[in-house]
Amino acid sequence: QVQLVESGGGLVQPGGSLRLSCAASGFTLGFYGNAWFRQAPGKENEAVSFMRRGEGSADYAYYADSVKGRFTISRDNAKNTIYLQMTSLKPDDTAVYYCAATASMDDTISEWEYQYWGQGTQVTVSS
Repeated sequence: QVQLVESGGGLVQPGGSLRLSCAASGFTLGFYGNAWFRQAPGKENEAVSFMRRGEGSADYAYYADSVKGRFTISRDNAKNTIYLQMTSLKPDDTAVYYCAATASMDDTISEWEYQYWGQGTQVTVSS
């Protein structure tokens, strides 16, 4: 059974850090493009970060301008898990975060091209 399961969300104060994890089962994450999306209340789904499939994919990653320099995407192939390290968190980062995987050969951040999605994990940044 194909499944993505996120963890690591929670409540954090502004300026704090969190690391989200997304564990896959039923398929190999490294054979797919991987991404993190987020959706805040009343807002559209937003692509936060993307990394390519395969070896050396850490050489290239996409980040939304709003998170550049603060968030880092990574993948542990041995654990079949991707991560999103989030630092210097701001209240505007509050959202439900989803991991996703795409079979597309393009470097896509279009949610419509992602076949597999996790259930989401809530991140709340508040004092």
